[in-house]
Amino acid sequence: MSQQQRDAVDQLLRDAPLDLGGDVAEQRVIFEEMMAAIPVPADVTTSSGSLGGVPVVNVEVAGAGHASVIFYAHGGAYAIGTAASSVGLASDLARRAGTRLVTVDYRLAPEHPHPAAIEDAVAAYRGLLDSAVAASTIAIAGESAGAGLAAATLVALKHAGLPQPTAAVLMSPWADLTLSGESITGKAALDPALTPEGLRRRAVDYVTAGDRTAELVSPIFADLTGLPPLLIQAGPDHGRSSSTTRPGSLPAPPGPTSPSRSKSHRASRTCSKDSPRCSTKATPP
Repeated sequence: MSQQQRDAVDQLLRDAPLDLGGDVAEQRVIFEEMMAAIPVPADVTTSSGSLGGVPVVNVEVAGAGHASVIFYAHGGAYAIGTAASSVGLASDLARRAGTRLVTVDYRLAPEHPHPAAIEDAVAAYRGLLDSAVAASTIAIAGESAGAGLAAATLVALKHAGLPQPTAAVLMSPWADLTLSGESITGKAALDPALTPEGLRRRAVDYVTAGDRTAELVSPIFADLTGLPPLLIQAGPDHGRSSSTTRPGSLPAPPGPTSPSRSKSHRASRTCSKDSPRCSTKATPP
């Protein structure tokens, strides 16, 4: 993306009517209208379904294979967004991977606070396994809160004794609902969409009076032993970019610009030299 394109996207987000911390009912309508303005590619077909009693949207791209599947969780700060509105981004991921995708319509806060979302994700994953899909053919992915939910789902699967998927892709994960990362305030002026005030309100909606450091709420504090390889990506101006690593949890990369692989958690990361995450120290394996 050129600098001109980045500037145009930045201005679009700053001018958008979406207010992450606003009235949730109003913001859901605004968000769906914004996403509806982005046409789904002509080669993408969708169908409604259910896995483990949880509504899902099946996404197929013309010419893609069926031997594997991406299990996808949409973003929206656990309060807005739907499986249907995630099809644009999710279908592009499916196209690049050359496979089909299932995006999960998990329950949203504040009507359904934690652990509703994680319960739905685990139930849908179990339903996918029950439909004769082998875990070795599944990759789990998500963006924003959906990426945090994907990471938490992996931890929950480990506790439940269910087989792990083959890999996970976490795009700009909201992995720390304590909002204690330095980029929450340090990058506030650079991130036009995810304001600290909005994130705090949505965190309260999702966790209510619960423990925000709990591993299924903020997987950055979880023990990642036994999880599959993780690919974690975030932009340099993202307000939550430092929420991806903490000492003793997700390992920091050895260099500022190149992907890395940690033997302790097998985590691969792509990040920019300006991302606070790249300077975070991690406990050596």
